[in-house]
Amino acid sequence: MQSPYEYIVYLPSNLETGKKYPVIFGLHGIGYNEEDMLSLVKNLKEEFILIGIRGNLTYEEGYAYYYLKSYGNPERELFDSSIENLKEFIENASKQYPIDEERKYVIGFSQGAILSMSLALILGNSIKGIVAMNGYIPEFVKEEFPLKSIQQTAFLVMQGEKDEIFPLQIGLENYEYLQQHAGSVKYTIYPSGHVVTEEMKNDLVYWIAKDAAEEKVGK
Repeated sequence: MQSPYEYIVYLPSNLETGKKYPVIFGLHGIGYNEEDMLSLVKNLKEEFILIGIRGNLTYEEGYAYYYLKSYGNPERELFDSSIENLKEFIENASKQYPIDEERKYVIGFSQGAILSMSLALILGNSIKGIVAMNGYIPEFVKEEFPLKSIQQTAFLVMQGEKDEIFPLQIGLENYEYLQQHAGSVKYTIYPSGHVVTEEMKNDLVYWIAKDAAEEKVGK
């Protein structure tokens, strides 16, 4: 699959011909890489297709999808192109691999969380669930982008109460906005900073596995 991004795909070891699988797309934070995200959901590798997408820009010892001028003020050309490229990536991957179109999930931390929630608003109900860890939805996305309904999309929003980059108010604003638009929202605050803790990892794995199982039963 041609893409401006490097990426890793993990397929279930006992892949069955003709069977469709739920998928998790992982978007990392600035300065991190795709392995960091997939390591959070490795316990789901036999039930899900796991796809980690590496940002196409270098940043310190890791990568980024776009650069920032200041907080809440990304370089718009880079941000907009990353949204378009990630949208295209998800759509193409859904054709390339045996993915269940009704069980697509995107998880992200920090910059990856920003992109995950933004992509949900742009792709709409084609995304079954979003796990956003320590991020926010840019105002310009809400105001300027062509948004679709997310009334069938579920969100798990995670926020560190000691986050030195995105304060608690940011998480609350995410929750309040999504409550008005999304199918369901679970908002959880953790006694941590701008990191992904073991508790967060366990909660996101449980949430995705449960949500995907309920969707399968409902078919």
